[in-house]
Amino acid sequence: MVGTATKKNIPTNHPLAEYIERLLNGEALLPDSPENLIEVVGVLHSYGIVLDAYSNNLIYFAENQFLVFFPFFKYFNGEINFQKLLRHWQHDRINYEYAEYCMKSMMWHGGGGLDEYVDSKEFRRLGQAVINAKFQNNPLVLGVNQLFPEFLFEQLRVCCYYSGLGQFWRVMSDAFMSLSDLYDKGKITSIAQVVDHVKEALVANANNPITYAVKIRDKVYDIIPQKAGLTFLMDTAVPYVEAVFFRGTPFHGTVSYNAQAYQIPPDQGRFQYGALYADPLPIGGAGIPPTLLMQDMRHYLPEYLHNIYRQTRRGEDDLRVQICKSFQKSMYCVTTAAIIGLMPYPADTSNPSEQDANRIYLQNWMDRFINSQLKVVNEQPITCEVVLPKWM
Repeated sequence: MVGTATKKNIPTNHPLAEYIERLLNGEALLPDSPENLIEVVGVLHSYGIVLDAYSNNLIYFAENQFLVFFPFFKYFNGEINFQKLLRHWQHDRINYEYAEYCMKSMMWHGGGGLDEYVDSKEFRRLGQAVINAKFQNNPLVLGVNQLFPEFLFEQLRVCCYYSGLGQFWRVMSDAFMSLSDLYDKGKITSIAQVVDHVKEALVANANNPITYAVKIRDKVYDIIPQKAGLTFLMDTAVPYVEAVFFRGTPFHGTVSYNAQAYQIPPDQGRFQYGALYADPLPIGGAGIPPTLLMQDMRHYLPEYLHNIYRQTRRGEDDLRVQICKSFQKSMYCVTTAAIIGLMPYPADTSNPSEQDANRIYLQNWMDRFINSQLKVVNEQPITCEVVLPKWM
C-alpha cells in the first residue's frame, strides 16, 4: 500500500497522521459505517432541496434586483401576492438570509479569480456601462455616485457574488439530489462512494464558466463575461470551502467583538469559525446563522433519517442539533472529495517523489484540522437503533 511504503516520511508525532493514511488508502475523513452513510446521504438529500431554493433566489436577486437599494421583495423570486406576504411575515418560508450569510463570508474572505476580477479594470469598465444604463434618467443617484464613486461598484461586486454562489450551489444541489437517488436505488453503499460521487461532480463541472449578465431596457449587459475566464472549481468552489468550511465568521453572542478582549483573531486568515470547526450544541441560539439552515433542512428530511432522530434521547426536542451533527459529517465527506480532487498526484502513485508531494500536501491540510471537529465526528455514534434499508 502507498501509505505503508512511505509512512516514515510523515512525522510520527503529527496528531492527525492516521487521517493522512486514510486518504492515501482511498478512505474518507469520516469512517465508513451504515449509520454514517444513512446520516450523510439523508442530510444531503435535505440540503440539496434547500440549496435548490437558495440558488434560485440568489440568481433571481442578481439578475432582477441588482442595484435596488431597498429590495423589500428580494426573497419572493418575482412571485408577489398577499398570501405569500402573510406567510413571509409569519416566517413560513425558506430562510434565504443564510444564503446571504455565506455569500458575504465568501466576499469578505475573498480568494480565487472572482475576487481578483471584481477589482479589475475590466470589471470597472463593464460596471460603469451598467450603472449609466440603469440610472440614466436618475440624476440624483448619478450625482451621489460622483460624490461616492465606490458605492455603486461595491453593490455590483455584491451582485457578482450573489450570482457566483448561486451558480456554485446549482451544481452542488444537483449532485446531492442525484446522490440521494442512487442511494435509494441501492447503488450507493459506502462513504467512499459518497466521496467519489461528489468528487466526480466537482471534476465534471470544474471548467464550467462563471458568467453574469443583466438586462436593462431590452439590452443585455455583461458584468462577468465568459472571456474573463472564471470557472466553477477554482473561482467559486475552492473559495467557498475556504470561506464557509474553514474560516467562517464569529457568531454574535458567542464571542466578544471588543478588541481588548482578544477573543477574535486580528488576522482573518486565522479564523476557525467554519462548518468544520463549529460546535453543534449552540444551534438554535440567537445570532447563530447555521440555525437558519438547520431550520430549513428539518422540513425536507427523508423519513428514514427523521425516524432515527425521533429515537434519540431527546427526540424532536433537539432536532436542529441532531441535523447539524449529521450535516457536519456530510461536510467532512465533501471536504474529502475536494482534498482528493486537488491532490497533486494520484493517491496510488508508485513514484516516490510524487508520494512525498502528496504527503506534504495532505499534511498541510491536516495542520488546519487540528482544532476542528474531525476527531469528534469520528467518535460520534447515533444513540439509537438504526434500521437499515432492505438492500443493505
